Amino acid sequence: MSAVEDLLRELAPQVLGVLVRRYGQFDACEDAVQEALLTAAVHWSRDGVPEQPLGWLIRTASRKLLDSVRSERSRRDREELVHREPPAPDVPDRDDTLILLFLCCHPALSAASAIALTLRAVGGLSTAEIAAAFLVPEATMAQRISRAKKTIRSSDEPFRLPAPDEQEARLRQVLHVLYLIFNEGYAASGGRELHRAELADEAIRLTRLLHGLRPDDAEATGLLALMLLLDARRRARTGPDGEPIPLPEQNRGRWDVSVVAEGLTLLDQAMARGAVGEYQLQAAIAAVHDRAPSASHTDWAQILALYGLLERMTGSPVVTLNRAVAAGMVHGPAAGLAVLDDERLAGLPRLDAVRAYLLELAGDIEAAAAGYAAAAALATNVAERDALTRRRSRLRSPAPPDDPA
Repeated sequence: MSAVEDLLRELAPQVLGVLVRRYGQFDACEDAVQEALLTAAVHWSRDGVPEQPLGWLIRTASRKLLDSVRSERSRRDREELVHREPPAPDVPDRDDTLILLFLCCHPALSAASAIALTLRAVGGLSTAEIAAAFLVPEATMAQRISRAKKTIRSSDEPFRLPAPDEQEARLRQVLHVLYLIFNEGYAASGGRELHRAELADEAIRLTRLLHGLRPDDAEATGLLALMLLLDARRRARTGPDGEPIPLPEQNRGRWDVSVVAEGLTLLDQAMARGAVGEYQLQAAIAAVHDRAPSASHTDWAQILALYGLLERMTGSPVVTLNRAVAAGMVHGPAAGLAVLDDERLAGLPRLDAVRAYLLELAGDIEAAAAGYAAAAALATNVAERDALTRRRSRLRSPAPPDDPA
């Protein structure tokens, strides 16, 4: 990603906040900001970044908004409002990014719509980029974003940071959206790459902002810790050609020790606050892996216990699937395979891969090969599919199997 793109994504929510606060009409302002970002991407890449980039974007977006208002006679009243307002300041005295984050995670929106709107309005990603990340046509994503903006407009939500009690009510949705954005960045659901760094980076940036707003919230702290503890492994997760490297085979010297240290500190702070939530437990599991000096020193018994707590808390079949791996590592592959008999796991994307891994541990090579083949056939990510195919081809190798985590 270029320096210009980085800057535009950082400034996008600030520009949108200024326009919405000044003129109202979230949907029209968001469209104007997107047009201004496209204009800036062209001009700045060619002519260089202006001396006051934020002011440049605000003025350009304001002109785009005025052009849009002028084109619709039914909106003459808003055109008059735009004309009455004084010129937008070059540099606003506030950053409305958090307001936009809570607004985009409105309870009336589905998770998919909230993610799309957050990435565009707060993250500064284009509709095409979001569509590519989630493997849908750009027109489909545009419709999803348009419907989300209409929902926000019809809600008459005031443009302000929710009061503390309102934040509490909406926080779970905000955390869930940030978690899903990070997950798509960490393990892309499709495409040729294992991960999408820009999505993971954006999720971490937004979660840092949320943590700054609510530093005493254990789950917000736990979610940031989880993201950092996982993202610290980024450089070691793929080889020279982008092929996935399983956790046990990763060169832990390539993990970012400063990011691991920050994640562990945040996790300790979250755990010290009392009630433990699902993001803290997930971070605790990641921390066990990150603290281990090598794969052979991993405390799988502790991981199994943590997955048991998380399963009881969430009832998630995905957690059950992960617990099966931990059970297989602690009590042997037969124990892990027994966990997989849970009918709630039917249809999960990773079920065949986990079953194949446990079968391989058990020495049932033929069944494991069939499982890897089935998993590869269902994989929507090219890098993951190729990795599963390679695992199947290596079954005759005397080397021990890799942990699929």
